[in-house]
Amino acid sequence: MSRAVTLFTGQWADLPLDTMVKKAKEFGYDGVELACWGDHFEVDKADSAYCSSKRELLESHGMKCFAISTHLVGQAVCDNIDERHKQILPDYIYGDGEPESVRRRAAEEIKKTAKAAKEFGVNVVNGFTGSSIWHLLYSFPPNMPGQIDAGFKDFADRWGPIMDVFKENGIKFGLEVHPTEIAFDIASAERALEAIDHHPSFGFNYDPSHLGYQGVDYVKFIYKFADRINHVHMKDAFWHDHLCDAGVFGGHTDFHKSNRYWDFKSVGRGKVNFELIIRALNDVGYTGPLSVEWEDGGMDREHGAKESAEFCKRVDFPSSDIVFDEQFEKEKQS
Repeated sequence: MSRAVTLFTGQWADLPLDTMVKKAKEFGYDGVELACWGDHFEVDKADSAYCSSKRELLESHGMKCFAISTHLVGQAVCDNIDERHKQILPDYIYGDGEPESVRRRAAEEIKKTAKAAKEFGVNVVNGFTGSSIWHLLYSFPPNMPGQIDAGFKDFADRWGPIMDVFKENGIKFGLEVHPTEIAFDIASAERALEAIDHHPSFGFNYDPSHLGYQGVDYVKFIYKFADRINHVHMKDAFWHDHLCDAGVFGGHTDFHKSNRYWDFKSVGRGKVNFELIIRALNDVGYTGPLSVEWEDGGMDREHGAKESAEFCKRVDFPSSDIVFDEQFEKEKQS
């Protein structure tokens, strides 16, 4: 059986959920991955009646949901908080903007999100973690001894208690490995796991688009963290073979500029090799959804969402339960 193909609603939060679900169904999706912003899934309202109403809405359109996602609030748990966070956080989380207070309120909200996920009936929450050491990525002036270690300890101190609540509620967390997070490639993902003592509830929302343009082996990531792939985003990226004005760090340019080294693309229109990804996911036994996170600054989003659903269903295939050449043996033949 092929995997369900879902659409992440994060980039569609300007639309009411009822409208979004109708469109996703028309685009050819089997379900949606609900963002915890807009009216798509509101953690502060997620009591039994609220969760039932969301389920009924989805079911009325013949749609499923396997995960909810809290990227925006999750970002604030470990981040160095500033005015940028005010534009993405709920007012009751940002409050007066005092950094440590924001981080603590964000952490409490993520704990509530685990409980809301259980009430809603999904077992995966995806999101970001933020990072207190992202600004130290390029080590100049040279990082002081212990600074990076302190950043990973800060992550573990803040996210360890959160993951305990996830475990208590039977929920897995999927960190989308991504620049500005505590883990943004294979090496930092390994270090994050070590820092949090390989907590059983902590894993990854696999998204190859954030790895490929960095020069990270996005197929190896699947094998490396085979037992930690809690969810999968299907998102594409293009990167040039030639030198550009704006490199991997983006040169403070906007997306969809021709002088950038890389950019996000509609699924199937970039350089990510999804054939290899599907084979790797089959090899490690991943049976969860393939969730399209659609981003392409040069394409109409409805056109892109529809073609992405078609692409994912075309590229996906079930793994084999036989050895193909065993049938050459006479005792195997009818």
